[in-house]
Amino acid sequence: MILDSFDIKSLIRPVIDFPKPGVIFRDITPLFQSPRALRLVADTFAQRYVEADFTHIGAMDARGFLIGSIIAYQLNKPLILFRKQGKLPADVLAEGYQTEYGEAFLEVHADSLCEGDSVLMFDDLIATGGTLIAAANLVRRMGAQIFEAAAIIDLPELGGSQRLQAMGIPTFCLTQFALTEK
Repeated sequence: MILDSFDIKSLIRPVIDFPKPGVIFRDITPLFQSPRALRLVADTFAQRYVEADFTHIGAMDARGFLIGSIIAYQLNKPLILFRKQGKLPADVLAEGYQTEYGEAFLEVHADSLCEGDSVLMFDDLIATGGTLIAAANLVRRMGAQIFEAAAIIDLPELGGSQRLQAMGIPTFCLTQFALTEK
């Protein structure tokens, strides 16, 4: 893996008590402010998936758009946007899910995928897995399949990766943090 000699965790800023008291938010903006780090992250994902057999890349609103769009460009794959409710202009499919902070809805254009398509899904972080599970449900409703769920960060104590794997969805993350790790 390209990132083996690079300390990606040093460029993920912990923000204490955001968005609510007791939460340590994992801010990836410093990683994106480092051209070298961004290139290493993108190249690591691209190297992993360059010969993989999937048809589309799905990116989660909003930070998943950052890495998902880069990888879609690098691998010459169509990009599917999974958006928060009310952000897409055409006919949509919607799926409700629980977040760490409450209930939300995820939407995708209803004509984004066809039966037989296979989607590599990207988000910045896997916490409870709610967003990626909602996206997986939407993908399956369109007759397509999930190839894998990928993220920069995993928070394994919140169980999202395990929930995805229990649904038959493999996961891949570049790094992980314990909930209390600063």
